[in-house]
Amino acid sequence: MQFTAIQIAQLLQGSVEGNPEAVVSTFSKIEEAGAQSLCFIANPKYEHYLYETQAAVVVVNDNYVLTGPVSATLIRVADAYAAFAQLLQVYEQFTKGQKKTGIEAQAFVADSASVDASAYIGAFSYISEHAVIGKNVQIYPNCFIGSNAVIAEDSIIYPSVTIYKDCIVGQRVIIHSGTVIGADGFGFAPKADGSYDKVPQIGNVVIEDDVEIGANTCIDRATMGSTLIKKGAKLDNLLQVAHNVEIGESTVIAAQTGISGSTKLGAHCVVGGQVGIVGHISLANGTKINAKSGVSKTIVKEDTAISGIYAFDYKSEMKSQIVFRSLPDMMDRIKSLEAKIQALEQKNV
Repeated sequence: MQFTAIQIAQLLQGSVEGNPEAVVSTFSKIEEAGAQSLCFIANPKYEHYLYETQAAVVVVNDNYVLTGPVSATLIRVADAYAAFAQLLQVYEQFTKGQKKTGIEAQAFVADSASVDASAYIGAFSYISEHAVIGKNVQIYPNCFIGSNAVIAEDSIIYPSVTIYKDCIVGQRVIIHSGTVIGADGFGFAPKADGSYDKVPQIGNVVIEDDVEIGANTCIDRATMGSTLIKKGAKLDNLLQVAHNVEIGESTVIAAQTGISGSTKLGAHCVVGGQVGIVGHISLANGTKINAKSGVSKTIVKEDTAISGIYAFDYKSEMKSQIVFRSLPDMMDRIKSLEAKIQALEQKNV
């Protein structure tokens, strides 16, 4: 498929700077672009590529100021990253074709389960008793859907996902391969002899609309009540979300983060990779956590940025890192000053 710069600009409600008839036929990273590539720049680290790229069209922010000549046609928009995401979504709709429907022969669907006629159940998937599968749901091969589980319309469950009994998945949810929803929470009561009694986990997991969950993530069922992933949250691969955790609307969490039981994250939080969050605390709306941080206390103030192990105020942590990197030089200066003081003391004796 080919499109011109002016067609793309009209879709994005942007303005063209250069040749409006410039033709593109593929998406590319700007550092690898060819003669018919469409690219974007949102990160300042990549700006230098704009002045050497062979791309036909580059999407940039409205306020981007050129510092040299460019050969590419520019499309200026309010937010280049969001605009490029919109283009990729349109492209995906063009290329992915129609959704599958029907139940493949090797799948098992319990007699008491309800599967909408427009849904797709892939081979070797197992739909348990009283499960409800909504309109246009796509369940790919080798999935397990437990008893009384509900998957609402337009959701996509990729291969080898396990959704335990009683769990509820909202509309337009995407769950990637290998993820487990609703395994038992980590609940054990210590006994006098040092062993542990298992605490039954009788709650469930509720995933609201428009959530996306990456591959090999585990979201544990609640001890009682629900582990809750709220509308629009985006979870990366390889996360551990413990029992009775709540993740707020449109919160994003990067890979290898672990969230302990009964902790509540507010809306629009941003959590970097390999973050550890202790149990029974809450994080205010808009909390931002730097990668590899350890969070041990409740964050009350909205839009707080924190970093470090243990995490504390972001700006203070950044200043501390500067000091830490300067420690070898500071040590040399201290030793030099000590030597000078010692020499002066000996001179005055």
